[in-house]
Amino acid sequence: MQVQLATIFFLLISTTVLPPSTTASYAQPPITGYAPAPTPTSDDTGYIRTSCATTRYPETCFNSLYNYSTTVRHDSGRLAMVAIHVALHNATHMAKYVSNMYSNEPNYSGNTRESAAINDCESVFDDAVYQMSKSIKEMRQLGWTGESVRFQLSNVQTWMSAALTNEDTCIDGFEGVADGGVKEDVCGRVVAVMEVTSNALALVNRYADTISD
Repeated sequence: MQVQLATIFFLLISTTVLPPSTTASYAQPPITGYAPAPTPTSDDTGYIRTSCATTRYPETCFNSLYNYSTTVRHDSGRLAMVAIHVALHNATHMAKYVSNMYSNEPNYSGNTRESAAINDCESVFDDAVYQMSKSIKEMRQLGWTGESVRFQLSNVQTWMSAALTNEDTCIDGFEGVADGGVKEDVCGRVVAVMEVTSNALALVNRYADTISD
């Protein structure tokens, strides 16, 4: 039976910007094109909780995804799709955040380690956004057979893993930059994005494990 996740739902990227964080935070894109979702039942949210238990950051996973539980409806493919959208949403706004930081603040325009780190973050987050966007496109076009779906999911796994590596590279760029201020702000935000990206990859892996011939 053909897997047609694209016809199930579409998440619209909103304009919410990640708040500064010293702990994990995330922003949730709204679901559009559907009637208002009913209030999640304990069974719906329980599925999210159980699924998130397989991720590295289960509380972040649950808190970022439980509002979509009535859309997911116990479907691991839908859950993986939602999780990628949430990660893409946050990565997109992180890319915009560092871009605006570099463009709007004259103090970052000089040849300093701090300005170089911010510039590098902009570049690697642009790459991460591209990789996640490819993942979304691939998830919307999953094929007819288990073999073809597994192949496509392997692409998604590769791209999501690369996106996570790119996000981590942003933090690596701040080595040698004095603690506090910009470093603390940017790295705190990146950690939050990395958590939802890591969780999305874990849920893609979980979905891939369910696919058989």
